[in-house]
Amino acid sequence: MPIHEKSLIRPENLVEHEHLVIEGVDVSGHWSTFIEGRSITDYNEAMQEEIAALPGGENIHRCWQCGSCTNACTVNAVNPEFNPRYWIYLIRLGMEEELLRDKDIIWQCVSCNKCTYACPRDVVPEAVMKATAHWLELKGHTPKSNSTIFDEGFASQVIKTGKIEDGLVLRDYFKATGQSLTQPWLVAMVTGLIKRFPVTYLMKLGIATVFPDKTRKWSKSRAAITEYVEECEAANRKALGLDAKGTH
Repeated sequence: MPIHEKSLIRPENLVEHEHLVIEGVDVSGHWSTFIEGRSITDYNEAMQEEIAALPGGENIHRCWQCGSCTNACTVNAVNPEFNPRYWIYLIRLGMEEELLRDKDIIWQCVSCNKCTYACPRDVVPEAVMKATAHWLELKGHTPKSNSTIFDEGFASQVIKTGKIEDGLVLRDYFKATGQSLTQPWLVAMVTGLIKRFPVTYLMKLGIATVFPDKTRKWSKSRAAITEYVEECEAANRKALGLDAKGTH
């Protein structure tokens, strides 16, 4: 199903003649508006297959462009440029150039899953948006988002120790994203904790942040999880035609 909304056509792709007469009829101005043609070299014929090969993108081929996802989207209600239906349309046609123009907002999906509940074809649009954001990162089109950096730090700690220490996760995340630990909201939260919790409990929190606890006999589990993660990452790179270094 084609996209008909004029708002979704890039202004630079709309062409109109200021002065044009056809068989004696003046069609100057908006009467002569047409969409500039595209050459086949502008298409990435493998884009749908690449995104479908990533976790979450498996059902993108089911989309029939009904628009239920965008209509239900929490982010679209605030920012009309956030349009899952349109991006799925671009992906299925291989219009990589157009998709890349929105690369800075695709990651803004808040995973509310309203689109997934509304979708009549079980496309799971929320997962497709995550797969698309991952595809953009793997391809080098966008730097790692803050959410990806947080997820990596969280997973890294689980794999390393088998446990999660919230203070350590937060500290490492701020360090990785170049943020200060003295942000007003964080200072206020810590101050509130100091006032409300016993000193012994706060001391334990501090010690756990410096010397995180570890799950006993975790080495075999760590090795198995590490192997699985490496296999998944290798499969993702292979699906996109990338080598171990992430290059073609």
